[in-house]
Amino acid sequence: MTTKPKARKFRIKRNTPAPETDRPQASDAAPEAVPSEQPCRPTPHPATATPDQQAKPSAREGSVSSAAEVVGETDMDAIRREGLTGRQLRMARRVAQKHNLAPTSDFDAVRLLRTKGIDPFQRSNMLELVVPQGEDESSQTPKPLGQQTGRVQLPQTVPAAGMTLPSTELANPAERRQREISDIQRDITRRRRRKLGLLMVRLAFFVMLPTFAAGYYFYKVATPMYATDSQFLIIQSEGGGGASPFGGILPTQFANSADSIATQAYLQSKDAMLRLDRDVGFKDHFAQDSVDPIQRLDADATNEEAYKVYKKNVKIGYDPTEGVIRMEVIAADPALSASFSESLINYAEERVNNLSKQKREDGMRDALEGFETAQQKRRDAQEALIKMQVENGVDPEAEIIAIRTQITTYEGLLIEKELELAALMDNARPNRAKVDGARGDVRRLNEQLDKLKEKMNTATEGENSLAQQAVTMQLAQADLAAADMVLQSAQTAMDQARTEASRQVRYLTVAVEPVAPEEPTYPRKFENTILAFLIFAGIYLMLSLTASILREQVTS
Repeated sequence: MTTKPKARKFRIKRNTPAPETDRPQASDAAPEAVPSEQPCRPTPHPATATPDQQAKPSAREGSVSSAAEVVGETDMDAIRREGLTGRQLRMARRVAQKHNLAPTSDFDAVRLLRTKGIDPFQRSNMLELVVPQGEDESSQTPKPLGQQTGRVQLPQTVPAAGMTLPSTELANPAERRQREISDIQRDITRRRRRKLGLLMVRLAFFVMLPTFAAGYYFYKVATPMYATDSQFLIIQSEGGGGASPFGGILPTQFANSADSIATQAYLQSKDAMLRLDRDVGFKDHFAQDSVDPIQRLDADATNEEAYKVYKKNVKIGYDPTEGVIRMEVIAADPALSASFSESLINYAEERVNNLSKQKREDGMRDALEGFETAQQKRRDAQEALIKMQVENGVDPEAEIIAIRTQITTYEGLLIEKELELAALMDNARPNRAKVDGARGDVRRLNEQLDKLKEKMNTATEGENSLAQQAVTMQLAQADLAAADMVLQSAQTAMDQARTEASRQVRYLTVAVEPVAPEEPTYPRKFENTILAFLIFAGIYLMLSLTASILREQVTS
């Protein structure tokens, strides 16, 4: 009966001697695992075997691997399962060669180094590969384990003096890897918790604490303010329908946007603030001790400081689509807030009345001056015509017409007498008496015609002829007609200027009267607190993002 060898693993292989370097090392690494090697008996042939031998299991021929060989193969299998990279294996082979070892493979080099108690992946081993100049390689031989100082080589164990607790080292690489992963996860969790705690501290300091301070101010410290709302609009006169066919049809809000904007600018100006302070006491109201320190105005505050408070408490907006001006006046006293609003509306009404006053006055003055000038010119032309008629005594045109009528009559008679004379002269023996009478009539008619023509064209001493008087009279009449036309145009222009002036008149109509509120309007506690939180959170977010970007740029 054969006895099984006390080996953890055996195999049948050829009778090849193991390397000389492996056998003593393997025996040194595990001397307690060396079994007594017993030769295997030959298996008898089934035909010649005895009954006792046939009943026993037949042993296989060959040599059984020693325990050292089995341990080496097991260690190499474990090293293969560690998942070492090619670089690590090459580095292990170089370290093994440095220590005068003869590994059969890269994994065998790792096994041999670990058997020697050397960690092939330690940084100091990589540095020992570089031999300093002037030193012999023989001086780089490793020292025995007992003479090595300063560090402990793996897998050398430190003897535990009197400790009987089991070792925490895990022989299984998978378990060791799982333990390392767990350690990494716990480290990541600790870092995340630490970062989360720091984040919460920063948020509490930069966001929550300022928000709490703002909410405490709005709820406990801020003075209640009362807001009075009012609305008014500026319209123009819709008269003057006779001057334009569209009079009174076009809507007024499209014609007064400039006036509304000008009125809004005036109400928001420092002039309105000073006038309000003189009439109602704007500065004194906001300088009272009942107002909280943030909204309070100093007793000796300048106009610029008071104007900042005025712009914050008097809010005016203009809606161009509807032409309505909305005004909100804020004060610590509701009655005083309504008084401020009424005073500002009165100031706006006065400003609206004065906006087009100068323009209306200028237009009417120019139209009136033109009308008076045209009227004076017509009067002068009419006086000149009348004076000329008085000086001449008669109407030159009428007298010239009468003379021309006489000349026409005499010319007709002259033609008749000349025909009669010609008829008498056609007789062979004309009557001398008739011929002389006809010639006398012709001569007298010619003389009369010459007198009439001379009377019309010849001027007497110191006087003009009738023709010249007629021309002068016609010029005077033409001047009078032109003066009449100019006077009529001036009259029309003056009527248009008067109509335009009436259309340029602006009126301020109050749509919503100011009414004193009964409950405070400001501060809006919850809304303002939420707004403060959002503002501080946004500031912190921008600062943190900026710091992260700068840190990344610096470390990259």
